[in-house]
Amino acid sequence: MAQSQPVTDRILRAVKQAHRCDLDSLAIDLPELTWNQVFIEIDRLSRNGELIVTCDNRGQYMIQLPGHKKGGIHRHARP
Repeated sequence: MAQSQPVTDRILRAVKQAHRCDLDSLAIDLPELTWNQVFIEIDRLSRNGELIVTCDNRGQYMIQLPGHKKGGIHRHARP
């Protein structure tokens, strides 16, 4: 059951499946978490080097795993 998994695991799994997604879509696709929970964990993971956060040309924060080649942009994360 997804609710019993730690926040970190849910976020990393969703980003891995999406390859690259924006912060808002990720928060929407994890409805059991608040936007603040997602943001705080993304911030922590990026500071630890477990995720890369960039800003695209429209001002959206994009999230991906390190080592993932920039290719097609996937807007939605699916856990």
